Amino acid sequence: MDAGEQKPIRYEQGTFLLIVLLVSLGFAVVIAPLFGSILWALVLTILFYPVNKALQRRMPGKEGWAAFLTLLLITVIVVLPALFLASALIDELLSFYAKMQSGQIDLAQLFGQMTAALPDWAENLLRRSGWTDFDQARRQLTEALSGSFGALAGRALLVGQQALHFTLIIGVMLYLAFFLLRDGEQLGKSVVEAVPLEPHQRNALVRNFIVVTRATIKGSMVVAIVQGALGGVAIWALGLQGALLLGTMMGIASLIPAVGAGLVWVPVALYLLATGAVVKAIILVGVGVLVIGMVDNILRPILVGRDTRLPDYVVLITTLGGLEVFGIHGLVVGPVIAAMFISVWTIFADARAREA
Repeated sequence: MDAGEQKPIRYEQGTFLLIVLLVSLGFAVVIAPLFGSILWALVLTILFYPVNKALQRRMPGKEGWAAFLTLLLITVIVVLPALFLASALIDELLSFYAKMQSGQIDLAQLFGQMTAALPDWAENLLRRSGWTDFDQARRQLTEALSGSFGALAGRALLVGQQALHFTLIIGVMLYLAFFLLRDGEQLGKSVVEAVPLEPHQRNALVRNFIVVTRATIKGSMVVAIVQGALGGVAIWALGLQGALLLGTMMGIASLIPAVGAGLVWVPVALYLLATGAVVKAIILVGVGVLVIGMVDNILRPILVGRDTRLPDYVVLITTLGGLEVFGIHGLVVGPVIAAMFISVWTIFADARAREA
């Protein structure tokens, strides 16, 4: 064929690629309702893969039994405690909402006490921010909190009513996790080999993605659990109601860098200060700064490592964006997408540097 002659277009090849795309999209649509089950099955598989691998070395040729024992461990230390926590949290949330509706908890009064206890400089700051009408601000905040707790209580009641559906989701998650643990290595190789990339790019992408994703998820989850537990114990020790709810909120808030659990314990400390419980407020601030706040600085570098840790600002924007797009699943999906993004661009930059 002459140098100036063009290759004939292979319409068959283009048609096949179109079919591959359409079938892949159709498959994604079919499994979309089980997105949560698939996501958390993958997360659990990534986190417990070293355990499963260690069991496989001790039980050569019995990958199924190793996966079963790993799944049993996941059920005992993750699933059952999570179900117990969710049940207790729903009861506490509904109880709090009922007290708020009956008037036993008056958010407007609490807000008034907090604003009355503010020093002059804080009051002037609020006024400069446009909150000159404290009565209107109180009403707006009360309505917002009432609506938020109402929505949360409604969702909690909905989860309770759809217990069968929730059980199905948990069952699918554990079922899929078993096969991912047992056959994940072979499945992973098959998927990786099908990716249309150069072998060195493909291997680097998978290696960077797995390392960063595992480190990010492991660090975020463990830090959230520890900070939430410490916060809940501190609230309980101070004799305040809603220790489980507030501790859970601290755990979730700790996934947001920079501010973290302070989003929860700071308003609680302000409430204690406003209601005259100065000693309790000081104790809570001390625990929040010296204990809860230090957990992130101590544990995260150990669990994640400085080389594989995503920058805090990247985690922040991807966590918030993930929550907006994917709901509660965005706590994991957002940072994972960020890890993939950084891995892809790192490989691309390295390739360009070698070509230069």
